[in-house]
Amino acid sequence: MIAPQRRNKIKELLLAEGSVKVADLAKAFNVSEETIRRDLMQLEQEGILEKNYGGAVLAVEWQQAMAIVPPVQQRKFQYYEEKDAIAKAAAALVEESTNVILDSGSTTWCVARHLRNVSNLTIVTNGIDIAEECSANEDRSIFLLGGKLIRKSMCLVGPQAENELQKYDAHYAFLGTSGISLRKGFTSSDLYESQVKRAMIKAAQRVVVVADHSKFVKHAFVSFAAFRDVDQVITSELADAAILREIEQQGVRVTVCPLKKTE
Repeated sequence: MIAPQRRNKIKELLLAEGSVKVADLAKAFNVSEETIRRDLMQLEQEGILEKNYGGAVLAVEWQQAMAIVPPVQQRKFQYYEEKDAIAKAAAALVEESTNVILDSGSTTWCVARHLRNVSNLTIVTNGIDIAEECSANEDRSIFLLGGKLIRKSMCLVGPQAENELQKYDAHYAFLGTSGISLRKGFTSSDLYESQVKRAMIKAAQRVVVVADHSKFVKHAFVSFAAFRDVDQVITSELADAAILREIEQQGVRVTVCPLKKTE
């Protein structure tokens, strides 16, 4: 297991349990205690934990935040290094003066962060947190779709959002997905969110799905796109290579992002 993947697992344990012990982690991941201490030092520098004798506890700020933030915010912390690498590759596709549709979601939020330095963009999104992230740059136009608020994902859905998307002709649409099925294509856990995703696909010249490795072993409730509807999938080297080859055989370009392999 490479370092970013291991640190993500440590984050998940901290978020679930509130504390971890060096000896337990070393045994669980089959690495030295010194390697685990370096992991904890890195996570402490990120402000996620506070080290103590023999282990670490979740930082107080995070304890308070986890008590009040919605699930979409919590998902940003899961597989963060992987999502960040995927988002960086996605954002590299975008040139200045481009029209971009950003789906709601934790990985597309990372895409928004990496678009900070791309000037003169027009961004259309149904994600409230994505609109907020994009607003930090004053030289861009931001259009937040209207509709019904889905609190768990802080996104707007419904006929209003779908109708508004008919007005746009974007260069790119970056979409998240709850799961990827070789039989059903790209899937969503929410019927209304899937309908907005379909409208985004119709409104874009090029459709890019950004997905961490976990999405390739999940099959959600509703299919929102077949492989023929998507131009490119961007994921990481943690994704199952056999599944990626089958997706490529469907005519989809697959981009695999490497992750840092330091201990």
